[in-house]
Amino acid sequence: MHWAWAKCPVAWRGQYMRGDHSHPTIMLEVVASYDNWIWHAYFGVAGSNNDINVLNSSNLFNSMLNEEMPDVPYHINGVEYRRGYYLADDIYPTWAAFVKGFSSVVDKKHSYFTKKHAEARKDVERTFGILQGRQPARSYEVNQMRRLMYTCIIIHNIIIEDNGYNLAENDWVVEPVQHIQRTWIERCDARARRTRELRDREVYEGLRSELVEHLWDLRDDL
Repeated sequence: MHWAWAKCPVAWRGQYMRGDHSHPTIMLEVVASYDNWIWHAYFGVAGSNNDINVLNSSNLFNSMLNEEMPDVPYHINGVEYRRGYYLADDIYPTWAAFVKGFSSVVDKKHSYFTKKHAEARKDVERTFGILQGRQPARSYEVNQMRRLMYTCIIIHNIIIEDNGYNLAENDWVVEPVQHIQRTWIERCDARARRTRELRDREVYEGLRSELVEHLWDLRDDL
């Protein structure tokens, strides 16, 4: 999300401007579920960047790469996967952590999947709209706006929880991560292995194919 910065200093406008926006912006990266609960937020990147620049500078995958994130095993059509995935659009890389729609559909299954994928991603757009509507950017300092944005996100989640809309706490139970003492070389090797797993294109293709079949089996017009 691009958050308009009305008080951007003139000297900084170049790095906070982009061709598709007529005003300076600061970018916000968010992971949200269908109940509008925000799981991850990263704010403060200059608006001249694109989504890949934001992804590369954020800490979204740090806990996974550092082996601090527990596995969440699940099965789709009899195939076991150990980590969750994020719904993303076509600009994101073809990694095992992302599931994207099809830019060109070849049959009804792919068309149905792409439709459901787009419908699910609207939950994040709705969450962005809530954040934008609650607080305009009227500060001169980026750090102050960063603190303000994170405060708004915390209050947003509190409101969702108090209203009884958050469903995530009852969705699954995971075992805590057991921290093992490792040497520097072992930690580097583990991070390299996790990076390869994160960017595994074969897992991406297999997961998306299984989801296509799974959604097709669950469609309403059987």
